[in-house]
Amino acid sequence: MRVGRIGYINCYPVYGAIDRGVAPLPVPAELVTGTPSELNDLLAAGELDVSVVSAVEYARHARDYILLPDLAISCDGPVRSVALFSRRPVGQLEGRTVLLTASSRTAVGLLELLCADVWGVHPHFAQARAEASDLDALAHLPHEAVLVIGDAALLLAAQGLYPHRYDLGEEWKRWTDLPFVFAMWAARRVADQRAVRAVHQTLLTARDWGLANLDLLAETAATATGVGVADCRRYLAGLDYALSYKHLAGLTDFFRRLAAHGLVPDGSLQFLQVA
Repeated sequence: MRVGRIGYINCYPVYGAIDRGVAPLPVPAELVTGTPSELNDLLAAGELDVSVVSAVEYARHARDYILLPDLAISCDGPVRSVALFSRRPVGQLEGRTVLLTASSRTAVGLLELLCADVWGVHPHFAQARAEASDLDALAHLPHEAVLVIGDAALLLAAQGLYPHRYDLGEEWKRWTDLPFVFAMWAARRVADQRAVRAVHQTLLTARDWGLANLDLLAETAATATGVGVADCRRYLAGLDYALSYKHLAGLTDFFRRLAAHGLVPDGSLQFLQVA
């Protein structure tokens, strides 16, 4: 059983207990660490059995995946780690170059919706020839704005290099009054269901431990990123790791809007049977 994990600190509340042996994964199971896009590709290729997966990638591969209940990375307002950093107000980005990193397909989909349906602009989206974590390399690429996610977005916000910053979680909330689900945990349908249920239960147990120990996780996160402990604590506390009916309403609304633009196929959510 191969289980994917994102290396960003937003996954600490789920994997912190596993790393510390508080909630060990069922044996035999192996953790595989990567960026969101790397894990998306590994899961699609059958190289992972269970993984955190971008919401957009689930929508694109729903016939091959089942969702693990009550587990997601979401926000109900500002997310802080998914933001458009711009040298000019967003309303002035018509035809301007906006860099997209390869790290999050869900963030890209959300940005495309906001530009088209909320801000009424049509920028020139360009794939960045640098990882989101390499802020120095990104800064030297020609652009008017850049979409940055994860730990790098927290660091870039602290540097204050761009006069305009748009938190995509906050923009979605303002638009729809719904939470936004950035990622969920999914398993391949062909994976051993008994093993998947065991991994799912471990992830839920680890999540509960993590949420009860955010102070400890914030200290570890600060060491890993260089972001202050208080800021890490505030960031982790502002995320939601559940997948309630409220979150599902936001998720299905996002999928509906993407499908209307032809960005994902129409489909339904399919969940792991846990009983």
